Amino acid sequence: MGRFPTDRGIFVRLRPAVVLSALAVTALALAGCSGDETPESTPSASGEATDLCSLALPSGAAAEAVTVEGEAGETPTIALDGELDITTPERVVVSEGDGEQLELGQNVDYALTVFDATTGEQLESVGYDDPILPEPLSTDSGAGQLFGCATVGSRIVATVPGSDSAAATVYVIDLLGNDTPTAARGDAEEPVDGQPTVELAESGEPTITLPDADAPTETEVTTLKTGDGDVVESGDFVLVQYAGVKWSDGSVFDSSWAAGAAAPMSTTGVVAGFQKALEGQTVGSQVLVTMPPADGYGEGEINDQDLTGETLTFVVDILAVQHVEATE
Repeated sequence: MGRFPTDRGIFVRLRPAVVLSALAVTALALAGCSGDETPESTPSASGEATDLCSLALPSGAAAEAVTVEGEAGETPTIALDGELDITTPERVVVSEGDGEQLELGQNVDYALTVFDATTGEQLESVGYDDPILPEPLSTDSGAGQLFGCATVGSRIVATVPGSDSAAATVYVIDLLGNDTPTAARGDAEEPVDGQPTVELAESGEPTITLPDADAPTETEVTTLKTGDGDVVESGDFVLVQYAGVKWSDGSVFDSSWAAGAAAPMSTTGVVAGFQKALEGQTVGSQVLVTMPPADGYGEGEINDQDLTGETLTFVVDILAVQHVEATE
């Protein structure tokens, strides 16, 4: 099903003041229509690209015509060489960093400034002063097309055509780091009798075994590992790894591990049981949560089409948090 703990059965990527997701969607959509101008992919057995180098958008005259001023890691300004003719998404690495090359599955810290492609006016700038949520890299990630296999410390310029609802834009992206963990690294806690058991692969991916017992009637949250990072508060955005199984048959119905990358989400954009598992926990923690249908996808007769009536068990690794200031 993929990215399923949201209250609408889909994964909604919204973050305060962060517009990389919108660019990613645009890049993917337009690159898919650009014919020979899309980069060649290294296909896997499923036909998907298997590395970030093959995912990267191509360079082109529009991206190369943007002059960026300022050092990578600091808020940039740009100068345009006349009016940019942006017909397809393009990217160019304007300065190469001396850090590690990015790889699929990593979580990338970045900063981003957006400019109007006609006037050069700055529209938005995030990530330079206050950290934002790291970006997970997968084969179906628009960020993979933007970042490619660049090295940490690199600065990238991307140009994106306008649409009926948005003007053409120039993005300057600084790749700040790739050391956000891909699994929880907190201190292990003693198991709780009667709870599902969890075994971890070397990667951190969990295997969940349910007890031979009736499903709980109330949501139960158990901390398996306690991290020493920030506390997750209501409305925050978090980056997590998770796997979920059905209590009815023990089958895995969704997993970020299977998707190949962590998942960003808001604590208030997920089902109630998942929200209870996140809020009040610390970054670096691993949490086991079992939720009855009332805190999941609703009461009703279990069927093969959706999760109605199912009691669900998740293991959730909390990797990072972006706090959201309350508004009156």
